[in-house]
Amino acid sequence: MILIPYRRLVLNNSNNFAMGSKYFLHKPSVTIHKTIIPVLSSKTHLFQNQRLIFSTFASKPISPIRGTSNLSYRPQRIPPPVSGVVLEDPVEGIAESEHVKVLKEKLSQIGIDIGSCGPGQYSGLLCPMCTGGDSNEKSLSLFITQDGHAATWTCFRAKCGWRGGTRAFADVKTAFADMKRIGKVTKKYRQITEESLGLEPLCDVLLSYFSERMISRETLRRNAVMQRRYGDQIVIAFTYRRDGALVSCKYRDITKKFWQEADTLKIFYGLDDIKGASDIIIVEGEMDKLAMEEAGFRNCVSVPDGAPPVISDKELPPVDKDTKYQYLWNCKEYLEKASRIILATDGDSPGQALAEELARRLGRERCWRVTWPKKSTIDRFKDANEVLMYLGPGALREVIEGAELYPIQGLFNFKDYFTEIDAYYHQTIGYELGVSTGWRSLNQLYNVVPGELTIVTGVPNSGKSEWIDALLCNLNQSVGWKFALCSMENKVRDHARKLLEKHIKKPFFDVRYGESVQRMSAQEFEEGKQWLSDTFFLIRCENDCLPNIDWVLSLAKAAVLRHGVNGLVIDPYNELDHQRPSSQTETEYVSQMLTKIKRFAQHHSCHVWFVAHPRQLHHWVGGPPNLYDISGSAHFINKCDNGVVIHRNRDPSAGPVDQVQVCVRKVRNKVSGTIGDAFLSYDRVTGEFMDIDEHPSKG
Repeated sequence: MILIPYRRLVLNNSNNFAMGSKYFLHKPSVTIHKTIIPVLSSKTHLFQNQRLIFSTFASKPISPIRGTSNLSYRPQRIPPPVSGVVLEDPVEGIAESEHVKVLKEKLSQIGIDIGSCGPGQYSGLLCPMCTGGDSNEKSLSLFITQDGHAATWTCFRAKCGWRGGTRAFADVKTAFADMKRIGKVTKKYRQITEESLGLEPLCDVLLSYFSERMISRETLRRNAVMQRRYGDQIVIAFTYRRDGALVSCKYRDITKKFWQEADTLKIFYGLDDIKGASDIIIVEGEMDKLAMEEAGFRNCVSVPDGAPPVISDKELPPVDKDTKYQYLWNCKEYLEKASRIILATDGDSPGQALAEELARRLGRERCWRVTWPKKSTIDRFKDANEVLMYLGPGALREVIEGAELYPIQGLFNFKDYFTEIDAYYHQTIGYELGVSTGWRSLNQLYNVVPGELTIVTGVPNSGKSEWIDALLCNLNQSVGWKFALCSMENKVRDHARKLLEKHIKKPFFDVRYGESVQRMSAQEFEEGKQWLSDTFFLIRCENDCLPNIDWVLSLAKAAVLRHGVNGLVIDPYNELDHQRPSSQTETEYVSQMLTKIKRFAQHHSCHVWFVAHPRQLHHWVGGPPNLYDISGSAHFINKCDNGVVIHRNRDPSAGPVDQVQVCVRKVRNKVSGTIGDAFLSYDRVTGEFMDIDEHPSKG
């Protein structure tokens, strides 16, 4: 608060103290530590030719008294009004029974001191769970049965709601029946009026306070904002009304502390303004509700209890136990007709937590949210009243009119993906059209796209695993991809030999199959070992247990995040543990398993090759099997993105026995290929697959 220099002031008998901003109005001189503090008149003529200028930005009270350095102002804490339950005088002259003594001891152990509370009546006590909050409200209602055998209790503070019951002795039948009968204590709300609360019209100082916040006298009048005196302090009184009748009142003091009238119905502030409205706005505080009206929105209400610190991770409680948000259910009929609810809560973390809790209860499908404008390059305005004060009513109106649909997990709009779609169109992501396998004969049929699932099948010894290994070597050579290998049928040393032979293009040994060709040198072998280490990561179960698909995918995820692998090979399906509930069929299990694999592939942009053997072919005549022949389920072809059958010729009369037929039987994405057959030649010495016209024997 900024004070303009003024002439020496003249004190009169009224001794009123005028303060601006959030330091409201103080009445006559108060004694603090035996020091008499003179106070000033709020009448303008006492300021003579100079005016006291109020600033919105004052953070501490500044005394307007000059030349009195030995005086200080310390605002005393004024407890909020507590309207506890009026108790009858305890019945005197009746000695405590044994039951009452035991009951008293039990209640004392959990912090309930019944004192002189007698049987057969309700008593208002301090709740040991919430200690009455900041106002020390005696909100615990305790009832002791007439015979003194049992007791029940309920705390009526909205933020607490603690309740329970106990008996003096376990075998007391009548007390147990009484407890079941009284069960839930029916809440009785106080009837209040402006006169009973001592409410009065706003004084000039409070009108100035609101004016600094851009809240007009007319808005204050229409919302029945009043004031109340507590000793030497005047506080703002926000009146909560339903159908025009006063049902509750919330106060704000000079230190920006809030409290409410006890034992009154919890409702929205401004409830009557949304009666029958199809569009409503919910804000976090009464000042924001008034600010919305200045921007032209009367269909606005404020929550009565502020925001929670964080979003709850628990399921929504039943309505009768949802104590923190009971005001929602008390105003249910007002909210049911709303088709569009704009959540304009504060921009801080508690404000966003409040928006989420409201959306959970009101239904996200009809909720919208606002984004407050930027205050600087880093910060944004906190709430509606800040926007009104700094940017004006027009800007606040634009914010509300620009509200966006509240996000629903799993429900999106294409515009949420426009950045990705743009990159796809301009081919800036990489591999949008797939990566070439390295074989010209396959280029038009099959290309490898990140995030897809390829099922590979074929009869035993047709070269499925060898073809996949050759494909991985080609992909590493052309685009530098890395891979995770879950190959249960291969010993590690044998798998290393096959990969090295394909990479170096020389046999690992110089005997039998490789005796006619020069073996890879020791230097080539050492360089190949480094290549293996840099390119492949093994997923293996080293004990006697069979791995299940969840275990494999969890390790594959680690390989993606730690080593940046681009592809995963699971070879083969029948080497995994496929235990399933007795109520689940194999078809259902396979469908669920493939769904998990596809989600992994898509989420991590990792291509997965899954090898699955065909079922036993009783009438096989030597041709390539069909994808529907895979053992287990038709889902193997239904759910995969690509289906490939590897088939090797075994009949010399039908053609070269080193010829391999690659049958592309399914391609979901027409960008990456189409159905058709390609033929490669297989070099048994090095394990290489080559286009037919590249094979040495064809040269």
